[in-house]
Amino acid sequence: MELDPERLPRHVAIIMDGNGRWARRRGLPRFFGHREGVKTAKRIITKACEIPIPVLTLYAFSRENWQRPREEIAVLMDLLRDYLRSELPVMLEKGIRFRIIGERERFPQDIQEMIARCEEETASGHRMTLVLALSYGSRAEIVRAARLLAQAVREGRISPEEIDETLFSGFLYTADLPDPDLLIRTSGEKRLSNFLLYQCAYTEFYFTPVLWPDFTEEEFLKALADYQRRERRFGRI
Repeated sequence: MELDPERLPRHVAIIMDGNGRWARRRGLPRFFGHREGVKTAKRIITKACEIPIPVLTLYAFSRENWQRPREEIAVLMDLLRDYLRSELPVMLEKGIRFRIIGERERFPQDIQEMIARCEEETASGHRMTLVLALSYGSRAEIVRAARLLAQAVREGRISPEEIDETLFSGFLYTADLPDPDLLIRTSGEKRLSNFLLYQCAYTEFYFTPVLWPDFTEEEFLKALADYQRRERRFGRI
C-alpha cells in the first residue's frame, strides 16, 4: 500500500483493545490474548519505525486496569518485564527512544528500574520515539499538571497572567511530544477511555472492528492511508 511520505502523521496513538475478547472467542484464558497482543505490538512498532512514524504511543495499561483480578495483573506485569528485557537490544539497534507516561511509582520496584534503564540507554535514539502509557489516565494527568502549575504560581516562578495553553501543556507528561495526529482504536469500541483527552483536541480518529491481536501491519497501513485521505482544517475553512 503506497503512502505519501509528505503527509505521514508525526504522532500516532493506539488504544490496543480486544485481547480478552480474542482469547474468549477461542475458548482460551485471557492470558493468551494478552500474550498475542504483545506480539502484535512488536510488529506494529517495527512497521512504524520502518515507515518511519516519528512518535508512536501505545495505551498499554490504564489506571483503571489496577482493578482487574490479581492473577491477571500478575500476568500483565510478567509480560511487561519480558518485553522490557527482550526489547531493549532491539530498540538500541533500531534507534528507538523509549519512554513511558503515567504513574510509574505504582509499579513493582524491579519494573521501575527496568523502565529507567530502558529510558536512559535509548535516550539518544533518533529514528522514532516509542511511548508506553502505563498506569495512565488522562484526567489524573490533567489534575497533576494543575497541581504542578499551582505550586509554581505559589512559589512565584509563574504569574497567573502567564498561564496559557502552551504553558499548561508543558506540565503534562507529553510536554516534549507533538499532539497525536491520528488515534487508532481496535475492537470496534468508539471512545477514548480516558486516553490523551487534552492532547487529542484536533486528532483524527480511526476505529476498526479488528481485535488487537489480529491487527496486522496491513491494517496499520490502511489506517494511515485513511488518515491521508482526510482534510485537516483545525477550525479553519
